[in-house]
Amino acid sequence: MSQSLAIETTALSKSFGRQKAVADLDLAVPSGSVFGFLGPNGSGKTSTIRMLLGLTKASSGEIRMLGRAMPTGLAQVLPRVGALVEGPAFYPFLSGRANLMRLDTADRGAPGATRQARVDAALDRVGLTHAASKKAHAYSLGMKQRLGIAGALLMPRDLLILDEPSNGLDPQGTREVRSLIGSLAGEGTTIFVSSHLLSEIEQMCSHVAVMSAGRLVAQGTLDELRRQGVQRVTVSTVDVDEAARVLVGLGLDPAVSGTQVTAELSADSPPPERLNRLLVESGVGVRGFAVAGASLEDRFVDLTGEGFDVAG
Repeated sequence: MSQSLAIETTALSKSFGRQKAVADLDLAVPSGSVFGFLGPNGSGKTSTIRMLLGLTKASSGEIRMLGRAMPTGLAQVLPRVGALVEGPAFYPFLSGRANLMRLDTADRGAPGATRQARVDAALDRVGLTHAASKKAHAYSLGMKQRLGIAGALLMPRDLLILDEPSNGLDPQGTREVRSLIGSLAGEGTTIFVSSHLLSEIEQMCSHVAVMSAGRLVAQGTLDELRRQGVQRVTVSTVDVDEAARVLVGLGLDPAVSGTQVTAELSADSPPPERLNRLLVESGVGVRGFAVAGASLEDRFVDLTGEGFDVAG
């Protein structure tokens, strides 16, 4: 495994009877990245995470995390990994601090002498010091998610795996979790976050993998995925008929709406600066000329054949 990868899978598959939940998955998660694992509900994200953490056995394929083969390296790797899978679970009538104390006590590798200090530091890290004595059942959803992340941070972690950390949160709770993930990433922790919320992945992540029906359909940086989408030119002019005629002559298929003419560009299209010059030379009064790639939402719909929740 390359030293630059925190997670690497090769042909990873998981079957339940005849149904393949994950098929031939090749993931490459760079160390230090905020890696978005994106896909509609039921696309295989949670099954993959459970295999990564040794919670379920892969049907076939290989996993390496933090430089070690899994599951043989679980004992060495898991102490360096924090995880929040399928939502945090707490004792509702214990305080936030008491819940973390119990969680830390269950960790055989956590020294008891510094337990109180670790719990207080984790509460402070997620902004819950003021609510440390409040019963967990009185926490908002955003506070519960942050308490779950605090539990994952009781010991130093090189990798944090979060399954739908914004699920069910209101906008304020979502902002709280997003801010926390950003600050953790700024300290060098690799963050692997699954979500079906496109807007969250866009705002949090540097890299992304897209799942559809158990298969990986795209992987790379956000910019790389954007560049793979179709580019579209938009011309603003009162001479829409002449602009459309020029674009047709260049092999494009323009659409006219009011004072705008738009057309998709292909690999064979003239470069945008030449398009603009030819329009002007043809007598088109160009008031505006813009080229934009397809949105990530458009790109993901193209890849998966179905829509994503944009905000919730």
